[in-house]
Amino acid sequence: MFKRAFKTQFLKAYLAKWFFLSVIMGIASGLAAILFYEMLNRFSELFLVRLAGYRLPLPLGEGEAQFQPSNNPYILPLVTGMGGLLSGLLVFLLTPEAEGDGADAAIDAFHNRRGEIRGRVPLVKMVASAITIGSGGSAGREGPIALTSAGIGSIISRLFRLAEKDRRIAVAVGIGAGIGAIFKAPFGGAILAAEILYLRDFEVEVLIPSFMTSVIAYSVFSSVYGWQPIFSEREAYVFSNPLSLVFYAFLGILCGVIGIVYVKSFYGAKSLFDKLRVPRILKPAIGGLLVGLIGMFVPHVLGTGYGWLQKVILGDFSYIPPLLIFGLIFLKILATSLTVGSGGSGGVFAPALVIGGMTGAATWLLFNAFGIVPESSPAPYVIVGMMSFFGGVGKVPIAVIPMVSEMTGTYNLIVPSMLSTTIAYFITGRNTIYRSQVPSRSDSPAHMTEYTIPFLTKIKVKDAMSKNVMSVLPNDAVKKAAELMVQHEIKGLPVVRDGELVGIVTFSDVLRVPPDKRSSVKVEEVMSKNLVTVDPEESLLDAFEKMIHYQVGRLPVIDRKSRKFVGIITRGDIGRLIELKMDQMVSEESEKPF
Repeated sequence: MFKRAFKTQFLKAYLAKWFFLSVIMGIASGLAAILFYEMLNRFSELFLVRLAGYRLPLPLGEGEAQFQPSNNPYILPLVTGMGGLLSGLLVFLLTPEAEGDGADAAIDAFHNRRGEIRGRVPLVKMVASAITIGSGGSAGREGPIALTSAGIGSIISRLFRLAEKDRRIAVAVGIGAGIGAIFKAPFGGAILAAEILYLRDFEVEVLIPSFMTSVIAYSVFSSVYGWQPIFSEREAYVFSNPLSLVFYAFLGILCGVIGIVYVKSFYGAKSLFDKLRVPRILKPAIGGLLVGLIGMFVPHVLGTGYGWLQKVILGDFSYIPPLLIFGLIFLKILATSLTVGSGGSGGVFAPALVIGGMTGAATWLLFNAFGIVPESSPAPYVIVGMMSFFGGVGKVPIAVIPMVSEMTGTYNLIVPSMLSTTIAYFITGRNTIYRSQVPSRSDSPAHMTEYTIPFLTKIKVKDAMSKNVMSVLPNDAVKKAAELMVQHEIKGLPVVRDGELVGIVTFSDVLRVPPDKRSSVKVEEVMSKNLVTVDPEESLLDAFEKMIHYQVGRLPVIDRKSRKFVGIITRGDIGRLIELKMDQMVSEESEKPF
């Protein structure tokens, strides 16, 4: 009865705490998404429309603006280069940790920074990313809003003095809330918050607060910009032909292979820019300049690319001819690698959706040319391509399916998307666009103690103790004990008589005896007799708890049956065993295919 009452009270307190925090974080994340979205629109209008003369198309859910080419495309590299320069100045002078993709930085904060994100990061990240994307940089808005909302979670955690575990949860919840809001995908965003942290695991504790926070953030954002999905189709497609799964399987293979190219290209470009001997502030400007040169001839690589994705979903190839779709897959990879890999501020999610969508469109065009594809529209292949590509490179095969379904307003492609996404996920293996992800919870510093303690309970003292231990007799001179300790660089020696432990003499005991008397004073006169011991059959956890409680670094091991001294166990022995176990786990992980 008591246990049931305790659990009930604990659950009520847990839900009350996270409901309160979820409301605050949800409202704050929703408002941050609105602010960031407005910044994007303003900077896009300033840089691309007024300065460069371009107006990029928009998806139906964001106004469906038509493409307007520039009368003076030669100005574009200067505009994109200037955007990169301004972004670099902001980031590298104020918050260097906000460079590149923000989602990866948020993941790193969860695992390696105890959920700590500096207070200035959210605002700087929003402004720098809005400039990068608004000036034509090939990047997405999910990374910036993920880091911004994660930063909000960290700030709120500090204000309410949350424990480290709750602070980490708040950061992860912020990732899902920001993405769920700005992409109008609250369900997918909530699941993403729990899945994006790992290569193949879930942060289960994140789910409940993430669902609440993501819904609130989405409601705040959509109250301003409407409830329509970002992308729309002309006709609702219902999966009804099992034979088409062959084509979707082929699409999954393509997305997996091209996904590896995307990851390798992105980090290859990042490595090249890291080695480039110019000031870091200038690197995003160089990346922006190169993107502008590509954009002069193929403006489809500029910005998020969502407008072009909408056009191929609708089957509108007026400004994006079929041949260009095949080339755009790799040009978008190159442009994104230059933009974000150079240190420019922006996300890699949106480019991944565009690359995956264009891969889907190319697959449909290929099979349609031979007259063997059963679907009359490229839309299903574009949507499934979006899911499977990011599911593979982002290692989020579960979250991406409902997320893209929400973004496109259709849940009718669940079956082919499950097949295609699973194939892409397996083919990409350990290749991930988020380098801060770890394989599983057991590999994260956030859960180190959870996995260390059970490990210590399974190992016995006899398996870790030192057996051949140097000792002294009670009637030995203190000088002998001192010489042995100095010679072998140890701080203490067991005092043994007829196989039984009678005491411990330490270097501190020796120092209390004047040097001129150490030859005449016996060890038994200065040794400690009130000893804390451990049995060889006890667990390492028992031994470690005794060390902490009595503030000692070593324990004599006494066989309770024979009362004989059999060895010494030290903190170092336990530490080496844990380190060996961790190395073994890492080795096992590296040998796995994904």
